[in-house]
Parts: sequence; structure tokens; C-alpha cells
Amino acid sequence: MTPERGLVIRSQSGFYWVQTPQRQLICQLRGRLKKNRSASDLIAIGDRVELTPLGEDKGVIEAIEARTHCLSRCAPNPRGEHEQIIIANPDQLVLVFACAHPEPHLGMLDRYLIIAEKQSIPALIVVNKVDLLDFSQIQKMFEPYSQLGYCVVFVSAKTAFGVDRLRQELCGKISVFTGPSGVGKSSLLNHLIPTWNLPVKEVNHQTYKGRHSTVVREMYPLPDGGYVADTPGLKALELWDIKPEELDGYFPEMRNLVSQCNFNDCTHIHEPGCAVRNALAEGKIDPRRYQVYVNIRTGSEDL
Repeated sequence: MTPERGLVIRSQSGFYWVQTPQRQLICQLRGRLKKNRSASDLIAIGDRVELTPLGEDKGVIEAIEARTHCLSRCAPNPRGEHEQIIIANPDQLVLVFACAHPEPHLGMLDRYLIIAEKQSIPALIVVNKVDLLDFSQIQKMFEPYSQLGYCVVFVSAKTAFGVDRLRQELCGKISVFTGPSGVGKSSLLNHLIPTWNLPVKEVNHQTYKGRHSTVVREMYPLPDGGYVADTPGLKALELWDIKPEELDGYFPEMRNLVSQCNFNDCTHIHEPGCAVRNALAEGKIDPRRYQVYVNIRTGSEDL
């Protein structure tokens, strides 16, 4: 049969749902592709593939096109470090954090933003559960990100506040919802895609930690165009393929200062004449963000 091209929109247990211009097919990988072992996932949602149809609704994937970028993390593997691809080729990363219950882990948000900067993927920060705190308090909490130029959208899945604004930001794009467990990603998607009934689990009220409700990776078509992916909530995010000496380039508030440091190999931690530390002392760099940089640079931050 004539090969077709398509987009992987769902993956589960070695099966891949591929959307072509004509139809949706459930596919498996051709055996020879599985032999190409590497330090990265071979295929993920968001990948563009070439397949051979096998009947009306089945097919076999023959080739996987090169990725332009991806959201990934370092995952444990019996053979050593492994790059786990969360989604390939997204147009934007939608980083969903709650302002309370669970308390926002801003260090994890910073790590997501580092990945977005490295991959040159626009990042949209979504702050959910704004009905739980005073709004001015929430704005102050996330003000450093707005000042850096990141788009921050405040929403409440419970009251639907801000959902229309979020819908506009997603229209026509391939977006991936990601963030910690229990922040309300699936609840927000239930607003955005009314025909879908995604499972929702409450936060554990003893630990205020989220519970996983998403067990497969899948992209859903949006009514106004585009796709949105819901991913399992992440409790840890180890950075993949980022060298310590390049880390300052992924902090927007630091990268333009690096050339002004006295030393070309300045770590911005202890060297004299460091432009970054001078800016920190002048209040031009958020101390908390700087500490995240130091912790990652020295390997002392444990998520």
C-alpha cells in the first residue's frame, strides 16, 4: 500500500495512534527501527512519521522524521543515563503550577524554563487555583517571571477565571501541558475540550502533594485548531544534556551580562569583577533565581 505521513498523537504500551490527513491509525514500530538503540527515546507523541497502512485502522511505522526540538528529562535506565522524551516538536510549553495546594515549587519551574530556553521553545506559565489566595499575593509571587518577559496567565479551573485567555494562547498551536502532579492540568483541559472527560484526582490533603491522574501521553485536538498534550505529572526533573558552563545562557537575566565579567570562564559564584554578582547586589537579579542557578551549577539542587 502507498505510504502515508502522520503525527503521533498518543502512545501506550508499544502502540502509537497516528493522525494522517485522511484518518487515524493504530500503529507499531517496524522491527528494524527497534534495533536502533540510543540514549534517547526512539519515538514520542509529537513525532512526524511515515507509515504503511495495514487495513482501515492499523499500520506499521517505517520511519521517524528528525525532531526540531523536544521537551525531555534525564531518566534512570539499566544501561545508564537516558533521555526520556515527554513530547517532540511542540510549538510551546505550557507550564502549569498551582499557587497553593500544592505549594508552587518554583525551582522546578526554573528548570522547565531552562529546558525551554535551551530548545528555543516559547514558554507559557499558567498559574492555577487563583481562587485560593489573594490575587495581589499571587501576582507578586510570579512577578519575577513577568519581568523577564515570560507570558504568565492566571486561571482557576474551579471558577473558569482566565480560561478564555488561556484558550486564545493555545489556538492553532501544538502545546504541551506539563508541571507537577496535582496542579490541575486535567481539570483545565476539561474546560478547554468539553467533549473529553479527563480523569481528575484530588490533592492528598495530608501531604498536599499531587496524585497522578494521567497515565498515558496523548495530544488532544482543540475545537479552535491545534493540539494540546497532557502529560503525567512530574515529581522530578533532571536536566538533560546541559553543561554547567553553558547554564548562564539559559537565564535571561544573566546571559547579557556574561561578556562583562572579568574572567571568560566566570562561574558567577565567587570570582571578583563578576557582572552577574554585581547585578545581584544591585537588586537587578532575583536572589531566589540566582540561588537556583548556583544550586544547579554546583550540583547541590535535588528535585
